[in-house]
Amino acid sequence: MIPTAYTEKEKNMVFQSEMLPHLDSMYNFAFRLTLDEDDAKDLVQDTYLKAFRFINSFEKGTNAKAWLFRILKNSFINDFRKKSKEPSKVDYQEVETFYNSEEFDNEIEATSDLRSESVQDLIGDEVANAINSLEVDFRIAIILCDIEGFTYEEMAKILDIPIGTVRSRLHRARGLLKEKLSSYAKKMGYLQKS
Repeated sequence: MIPTAYTEKEKNMVFQSEMLPHLDSMYNFAFRLTLDEDDAKDLVQDTYLKAFRFINSFEKGTNAKAWLFRILKNSFINDFRKKSKEPSKVDYQEVETFYNSEEFDNEIEATSDLRSESVQDLIGDEVANAINSLEVDFRIAIILCDIEGFTYEEMAKILDIPIGTVRSRLHRARGLLKEKLSSYAKKMGYLQKS
């Protein structure tokens, strides 16, 4: 693919018309990957910076959302690999300060209240927890297909893998979810107890 040479004005127009409308979807995807609000915001910001920086490699008229998702996924995986190689860091002074504070006492008292409140939204929590417990590759497949609605072809481009691998990864991810949620489904009466 030959890079498009946009003028600065065209670059800004393409970015605003093609990229910015997907900001909410990008944040949702980033949050589902990172499971942290601040990390998701950082990931989206990094993605949009890279998208603007490399806008000349975007072919106008193609799927901008898929292009952005691919940048975000690659950024997430690169960051994940980098962090997994770093040793864990703990600020013992901060931990000691927290345990000696009133906030820690309040945290202990609030724990039982949180448990009873979380039961009200159990269906969403159970599914979200099951998805979040999947390995990253399987979690990404479920999010892209079943939550974001990408086609297999779009997923193959985003993930940079063959369509057959997309299908098998999605099949495996759905099977793992089924296993994780089967006892919950029986308890809730969705499946007959055997």
